[in-house]
Amino acid sequence: MNQPPNPAAEQAALPGCWWHPNRPTGLSCSRCGRPACPDCLREAPVGFQCTDCVHTGGQEQRRQHRGYQDAGFGQRTVFGARLSQSVLVTQVILAVNVLVFVATVVQAKSLDRNDLSSLLQYGALYGNATMGHGEWWRVLTNGFLHYGPIHLAVNMFSLWMMGRSLEQVCGRGRYLALYFVSMLGASTAVLLFDDPTGLPGTAGASGALFGLMGAYGVTVLKLRLNPTGLIITLALNAFITFGIANISIFGHVGGLVTGALVTVALLYAPQVKQARWQAIGIGIIVVALLGLLAYRGAQAVPTPNCDFLQYREGLYYTCR
Repeated sequence: MNQPPNPAAEQAALPGCWWHPNRPTGLSCSRCGRPACPDCLREAPVGFQCTDCVHTGGQEQRRQHRGYQDAGFGQRTVFGARLSQSVLVTQVILAVNVLVFVATVVQAKSLDRNDLSSLLQYGALYGNATMGHGEWWRVLTNGFLHYGPIHLAVNMFSLWMMGRSLEQVCGRGRYLALYFVSMLGASTAVLLFDDPTGLPGTAGASGALFGLMGAYGVTVLKLRLNPTGLIITLALNAFITFGIANISIFGHVGGLVTGALVTVALLYAPQVKQARWQAIGIGIIVVALLGLLAYRGAQAVPTPNCDFLQYREGLYYTCR
């Protein structure tokens, strides 16, 4: 004859919960195997785990995630850069421009007529001085010099507005390449197409800034974003470029085209070994620009006589 079930005896045979010994349980953690009551178990991808294992697993997952990011992996932008809120490069470029402007003001002893300083004259882009006299540093130094506080303020405001978002999405290295290659492209266009004897010399960060604008345009088209802001920005800058006197049209156009080409090389690079293909694309653009500069320099007649020339109540450095 079968004996009737004895619930008390069955409960006595069950182990107690690891955290609540007075609670008999037939359940256990699928990770550590310790007995656990329903209140101490949490649903896991496989079975149920105790609260201690869930906490330990979360810590291990966070450590693995940090190591994954430190190794250069993790979530990346469309340019292949790691997500970052840093705008350090933009801040440094802005600070350098302001410091150079202050130096020209101190040297010229004038806030509005800082173009009388020799620092600005020896760094601005003059075609004859650059090509005929071999002063090739001007293709980059002119991008950090400005004529007067308004010129500086407009360019630095544009740099701050466009540079912050582009630096975050491009990453520091790609953003630096975009900025300086655009500056080189703007100077190349000036030397190729502008009057080499023109006064005053070309200076300002606007060539590089138009490169950022070109990058903005390519990004909008690639990602199919709302183009309203881009159209307004292009229209406003087109009016400034063609409607205001003494604006370097070729510098602006050259920077815009170069920045767009650099962004195409960054955005359309194959995903496999993306950074390498991006570097190759930018390298091709730089080599092409240097080749154009060498070609233009070979056409120039050497002009050893370089001096300051009186022009509109000011002295300007040029070579004749």
